Amino acid sequence: MSKYRIGIIGLGKIARDQHLPAISASGAFELAAVSNIGGSTALVGVPAFPDYVEMLEAVSDLDAVSICTPPGPRRSIAAACLAAGKHVLLEKPPAATVAEVGDIARRAAAIGKVAFATYHAQHNAAVKRAADLLAGKTVKSLGVIWKEDLRQWHPGQDWILEAGGFGIFDPGINALSILTRILPEPVFVSAAELFFPANRQAPIAAKLTFSTGLAPDGQLTGDFDWRETGPQTWSIAVETVDGTKLKLTDGGSRLETEGAPPFVGPADEYLDIYREFAERLEDRRSNVDAAPLQLVADAFMIATRTEVAAFDFAGSSQALPAPDRQKPD
Repeated sequence: MSKYRIGIIGLGKIARDQHLPAISASGAFELAAVSNIGGSTALVGVPAFPDYVEMLEAVSDLDAVSICTPPGPRRSIAAACLAAGKHVLLEKPPAATVAEVGDIARRAAAIGKVAFATYHAQHNAAVKRAADLLAGKTVKSLGVIWKEDLRQWHPGQDWILEAGGFGIFDPGINALSILTRILPEPVFVSAAELFFPANRQAPIAAKLTFSTGLAPDGQLTGDFDWRETGPQTWSIAVETVDGTKLKLTDGGSRLETEGAPPFVGPADEYLDIYREFAERLEDRRSNVDAAPLQLVADAFMIATRTEVAAFDFAGSSQALPAPDRQKPD
């Protein structure tokens, strides 16, 4: 079977670190073009364009595109690609707002094209195993701790703390996507406090209370912080009414359960994304999941606002040892 010809729009860090290697390793896709507004597009043997419109016109036989830009322009880019007859894969978050995600889904359905909103953390084998262990159970308690050093992982990226940059929810949506994947019932944000640096428009930390409608508020909590200069923590602990306890750590790549050795799946999140994308192209099945983004939006809607010290990237962060696994972006 011939490979799907795919283009990448937005050749930033995540595209270079994850999408390019995954496409290269995939037996279902062939990288045919890239576009990157205002940035380098140099890739040996692949047509490169400074604008995605030029790419769509010049490489008209593309089957699909992966949209890896910041979330702001994703809806308009996806709309143009769908109108040009291309299937679309969307990096997380799939768009800037929940309404925009719905628009992408409607446009894809109207012309019979596949739109696939991806949340890479959901593709960890440990996350899938946790979902199986929790199936049919009632959650008693939940504790999310998502703390990392903004200066270490996103140096100089001022846009991420501007309005629409998501702030702490840029990494935090990974935790929320895991919750929507593993919990056996819908989860809601019932209370939130967001912490905004005095000189920034997006929160640098958040404290959330969740509810499933079955467990009392206060037993389901989330603590997200981008000011962590010590050990970095990406963990989710769950206990069910029947006594099942599990903990996902390292961004969802490691599963700990009582009475069993830790399970660590392969580091193949993006390979799994492209495997599923190929299956969806074969079956013409879209998945434009807005649930993790909806939790982010709900947190902003109901949160109290607390102002904290101004944040500048020029400040210093404690030197940290290199992690065993890549940071769960």
